[in-house]
Amino acid sequence: MAMYQVKPVFGDDIKIDLPTCMYKLPNIHAQRSASGCSEHALQNGGTEVDPAFRDLEVRQDKIMRRLYELKAAVDGLAKTVTTPDADLDQTVTSLSQSPTATAFRGTADLDSLLGKDLGALRDIVINANPARPPLTLLVLHAMLCKRYRVLSSVHVHSSVSGVPAQLLSCLGPRHADSYVRQRFQLGFTLIWKDVSKLQMKFSIQNMCPIEGEANVARFLFRLVAPYPSDPALATLVDSWVDTAFFQLAEGSAKERSAVLRALNGALGRDPWLAGPELSLADIACYCCVLQTGPAASSPANVQRWLKACENLGHFGPAHPLLQ
Repeated sequence: MAMYQVKPVFGDDIKIDLPTCMYKLPNIHAQRSASGCSEHALQNGGTEVDPAFRDLEVRQDKIMRRLYELKAAVDGLAKTVTTPDADLDQTVTSLSQSPTATAFRGTADLDSLLGKDLGALRDIVINANPARPPLTLLVLHAMLCKRYRVLSSVHVHSSVSGVPAQLLSCLGPRHADSYVRQRFQLGFTLIWKDVSKLQMKFSIQNMCPIEGEANVARFLFRLVAPYPSDPALATLVDSWVDTAFFQLAEGSAKERSAVLRALNGALGRDPWLAGPELSLADIACYCCVLQTGPAASSPANVQRWLKACENLGHFGPAHPLLQ
């Protein structure tokens, strides 16, 4: 028997409506299609937002866009500033860009070749000795400028002095938009420095330096045109590139004569050294042949090939450095 008996307060027939959601909000999508109200107006019960808030929103968007552009510029500069070899005492602002009428390749192509880089300008930094100007890289730079919007600059390191004027202007004149880095797709920075071997640095966080003009030329040429897919043809290109730099440019007189005879024989069978069109093999051998001596002393097939290369118009930047 219970000690206390209490009568029920509520009856058994009471129905309670339980909520199906914690908060109830108006359907934003339905209101947006029905009327042209702004986002802030819909969030405030469908009433029109104050024009002052709309102006503030527009101003905030402009500020955020500007901050994004500044971040891209700072990230691009950091690639050069944080490079240990970029302690520059003298800066020569010689910047260039290809003509606006040129059909540039898209950023998606650079993403596939160099990796995706959000916002920052892709900077290629090259250290070269002014006693041995890299003619091959100047030719490839001119070819890059025809495919991309290239921001080019030449600097002088404190380890060298008395750099000739033609070396300071080897990448072309200054462009009017050179101060707006985000308008360019690729940065090409050439630093004249006392180095034993040419060095290239692209991504100091994810990539070790590349040494040697032949290896840097291979890297840059892949930005201009794909390497041959045929393994035999790709091997032939690499063989001519190594022959040009290690035997023709740096070899003895006997080695140079042997290379010229080999060139004459190969060019007697085909108009180009590897494949039906100009390749890196032709660019490397052309520059090394002109560096070793006058073209008039070359065999007949080599002289004909040199004229064919000059007719293409890619080798103009190398000629002033040969005088």
